[in-house]
Amino acid sequence: MRNKLADILIEKGITDKNVLGAIKTIPRHFFMDSSFEGHAYQDKAFPIAADQTISQPYTVAFQSQLLHVKPGHKVLEIGTGSGYQTAVLLHLKAKVYTIERQQELFKKTKLFFGKMGYRPKKTIFGDGYKGLPEEAPFDSIIVTAGAPEVPRALMAQLKVGGRLVIPVGTQDQVMTLFYRKSLKEFEKKEFGSFRFVPLLENKN
Repeated sequence: MRNKLADILIEKGITDKNVLGAIKTIPRHFFMDSSFEGHAYQDKAFPIAADQTISQPYTVAFQSQLLHVKPGHKVLEIGTGSGYQTAVLLHLKAKVYTIERQQELFKKTKLFFGKMGYRPKKTIFGDGYKGLPEEAPFDSIIVTAGAPEVPRALMAQLKVGGRLVIPVGTQDQVMTLFYRKSLKEFEKKEFGSFRFVPLLENKN
């Protein structure tokens, strides 16, 4: 089923072999309530705890591909959610720092990581808008919730040569990549519409 899912993603334009390898390896059904097991390998988003969703596999693969993760890269993830995207980043051998603002989800996923042997560098309960200044700069930053605008703190915490992938917008979001060319210069690219749960500021 995982191989079939990877084939669907290839048809949709995912080309990064390491990302496809992660999709083929990670047991997505473990990240969902057991009642959804039959749906785990469809290319669809599904509800999880705290009114959040586990992202569509295509979205996870698309964002991961845009990040250009190399082994040992420091990656900041805003929105741990079910932990599926975190697992993909760990499979790519990134050092992952992940922030979740929903306490119920944070506790559940942290426990789950321990059981499954997934080891992010840090799992943090807090406000993703602020990023993680004490661990900055990062090789890349991934935001897994729709942001009405790009948080400046996240731009500031990116290394020169680093990449920020963030869905920007209120109803529908535009997947946006910011590449940091120098201390003051960013290159921006947009990659079409996606739909995410909202990224909320100062709300835990």
